[in-house]
Amino acid sequence: MSLRPGKRAAVNPAAADDGDELRFCSTCAFSDACLSQGYAKTDLADLHVLVEHVGPFHTGDHIFREGDNFNAIAAVRAGAVKTSILDASGCEQVLGFHLPGEVIGLNAIHASRYPCDAVALDTTMLCRFSFPKMALLATRMPGLQQQLFRLLSQDIGKASLLAAHFSADERMAAFLVSLSRRYASRGFSATRFQLAMTRTDIANYLRLAPETVSRVLKRLNRDGLVEAKQREICLLWCRSACSPWLWPIPRWATRAQAVTSPC
Repeated sequence: MSLRPGKRAAVNPAAADDGDELRFCSTCAFSDACLSQGYAKTDLADLHVLVEHVGPFHTGDHIFREGDNFNAIAAVRAGAVKTSILDASGCEQVLGFHLPGEVIGLNAIHASRYPCDAVALDTTMLCRFSFPKMALLATRMPGLQQQLFRLLSQDIGKASLLAAHFSADERMAAFLVSLSRRYASRGFSATRFQLAMTRTDIANYLRLAPETVSRVLKRLNRDGLVEAKQREICLLWCRSACSPWLWPIPRWATRAQAVTSPC
């Protein structure tokens, strides 16, 4: 299964509201860039006609595979997506998790082929954008072009969590704060959310052992910083994704906050 025309979406009540021909999903990664810039109705209409709803993709379905020809990017409309590669020994390496409103496929622009697999973690709906057509439209919509650059820079920024020498506690805290801020930016709760990914996938992404992830979550739970019940997470140390953290907090939490600060 690949990210291409043909698998049109059925109505999904869990998906974001699509609005009319001049409005976009409130969770869309492009909504701020397009709707807050004062573009003419013709410009918005030109962008809207590029949108193709595809899905549903069910848990474990491939949205695209490593090596597939690059022809489109897609915004997650509902559900969640994991991107990963196989290393030289054939073991999976998780590259990231993509939530509603976030975009997959941007890392394929340079080579014109998708450099990783994208797999649905839950029942997932997508908004597909033909990239050649979007790139052409961006030449006369600076806000759209700037948003594409911003999304690319965010992908680069996320790598700092794995590149730096952070402890297991710092990595886990930074991961939870990142999820909190990303959910909050799309209008969801910043302090209570369901993990779409397994703890094994989280451990793989953070380059930790699964038992280490479980041990850290138990410690955070014991210290009154997090309530973790299976996949439900409640953050107790912060008011919201964008507000200062409440005191007292452990010293490593300050570093985790810095790692996830917006660029």
